[in-house]
Amino acid sequence: QVQLVESGGGLVQAGGSLRLSCAASGRTFSNAAMGWFRQAPGKEREFVAGIRWSGDRTLYADSVKGRFTISRDNAKGTVYLQMNSLNSEDTAVYYCAADRQLYRTMVPRSRFDFGSWGQGTQVTVSS
Repeated sequence: QVQLVESGGGLVQAGGSLRLSCAASGRTFSNAAMGWFRQAPGKEREFVAGIRWSGDRTLYADSVKGRFTISRDNAKGTVYLQMNSLNSEDTAVYYCAADRQLYRTMVPRSRFDFGSWGQGTQVTVSS
């Protein structure tokens, strides 16, 4: 089991940037793919970005491709989400999550593939 704590959310103007961090504790962090999801009021939780356990593959939702970058530092037990060119549609609570399966070949994107979740961090983009 991996314990996850997100940070870095806040209020930003449209066009601005934020970097989210997710600190993980537990022996399996470096062996599991990590993902970022978000949930806006009245909407379902949706996949934003994912990164393979080794860090050599990433996957993005079409809505954030080219604007967001996911990365990880296994030595620090941390995964990041750099968010640029933010707009009002990016307003949501952002969650990081750890894959249920270790050493998965592909980058998972279904929320049902992830077994550990953080508490979330709010991102609000003002227009």
